Amino acid sequence: MSRIFWDTNLFIYLLEQRPVHLHDRVVALRKQMIHQGDELLTSSLTLGEVLVQPLRRNWADLAERYKAALSQGARIIAFDEIAAQSFAEIRAYHPSVKPPDAVQLACAAVSEADLFITNDDRLSGIAVHGVGEVKALSEVQLNGRE
Repeated sequence: MSRIFWDTNLFIYLLEQRPVHLHDRVVALRKQMIHQGDELLTSSLTLGEVLVQPLRRNWADLAERYKAALSQGARIIAFDEIAAQSFAEIRAYHPSVKPPDAVQLACAAVSEADLFITNDDRLSGIAVHGVGEVKALSEVQLNGRE
């Protein structure tokens, strides 16, 4: 069993079902994770980010469905004092990493994620203490394929 942290963009593809090719890839990834018994992790920042559009459009029912989907499907990691220390280290040693990305990576680090998956190629391969690997979605093997 692995602990796999998803960046916000993967949840957006999953929940909004677009773009179709990325939605399909994320669905296949999630099915593979369930089959392997992997734990899905994300941060409280992800929860906030996926709620923006439904709330902006005054779709409270959709916001509640998104919130329930994340809460039931993933372990949500809080950005706390320990994560703040990791955030500071990430920003100190990797100044090109933007603050929201550093929050995500810090939460992955405190949860000791084996893998952090994002669709932001700029983060792919970055070394973060506490995170096994950081990969772009396109780099993740699905059922033995790249």
